[in-house]
Amino acid sequence: MSELRRRLLRILDDVKTKRFLVVGDLYLDRYIFGEPTRISREAPVLVLEERQIAHRPGGGAAPGLALVALGATVQQAGVIGDDPEGALLRQLLVEQAIEVDSIVVDPTRPTTVKTRIVATGPYNVLPQQLVRVDRQVRRTLRQTEEEQLVSAIASAAPHVDAIVLSDYRSGVLTSRVIATALASGKLTAVDSQGRLDAFRQATVIKCNRAEAERFLERSLAERAERVRTLPVLWRELACGVLVVTLGGDGAALVTAEGYREFPPPAVRTVFDVTGAGDTVLAVLAGALACAATPIEALALAQLAASIVIGKFGNAQATTEELRSALERDDLVELPKSER
Repeated sequence: MSELRRRLLRILDDVKTKRFLVVGDLYLDRYIFGEPTRISREAPVLVLEERQIAHRPGGGAAPGLALVALGATVQQAGVIGDDPEGALLRQLLVEQAIEVDSIVVDPTRPTTVKTRIVATGPYNVLPQQLVRVDRQVRRTLRQTEEEQLVSAIASAAPHVDAIVLSDYRSGVLTSRVIATALASGKLTAVDSQGRLDAFRQATVIKCNRAEAERFLERSLAERAERVRTLPVLWRELACGVLVVTLGGDGAALVTAEGYREFPPPAVRTVFDVTGAGDTVLAVLAGALACAATPIEALALAQLAASIVIGKFGNAQATTEELRSALERDDLVELPKSER
């Protein structure tokens, strides 16, 4: 076994001793599974007979689930509504052993619910999502709830090893909330959803290629453009680590040591890319909190994402799955710096 693999296995052991505060826009993911039976007479659409309804924490709760799957301790911060959906979301988090004392209840803001209609069938047919319906409020927090959330973050920060910020742009991560997290002195890992400049000086900023392109107002399809542009962006953001996921092209990493581009890991099955970005963010934070190098952290994060996309819905990669993948030698070859 290579030294890198031994090091990553040690990191998987170490992350179980770490504690994380996850702050983000909290969603309730609802899945309605039904079996197709006929074409509707009302419109040219499938009629599904309902078989099951399932709920999972989503949005800014997903990184916490990914960290819990690795054995870490997680405290969740965010905002839910004073409604049955909010109560269910809180209950689901508690069932996953996630601490919820830092979640604020806003009676004027309904809990965001994302409902997915999924067709299933006999003979082990894989589920197929047909449509998604969102119930969502996108507005900045009121001062009352913002004060409560800022206070919760400030109180929790001294007792954690890292803070993870998951921004789905629903108004919870205000400038004050972000500033409180960044001022904590803790390792801060951010999924910016393209709002890169709001998180300057974070330890880690992660986004995908489309989000980086929108922010930069230029295409990053060509490798030469990425090599030229992303180090400039890293300097502008004054962050320790910049990660841009590139889909089928792998991921770009920019640090003080230069620019590196990771090829995609070996993927046996691509079933659902939901949750891959949250997994990358969580594993980056988890590994770096265990003194991993940025290269080691991204290698492990990519490996975890390759596991998640082979599952349905907002899934997680477990420690056991990562250990098995490391034993199968699924790691990509680490790239050299391209200063």
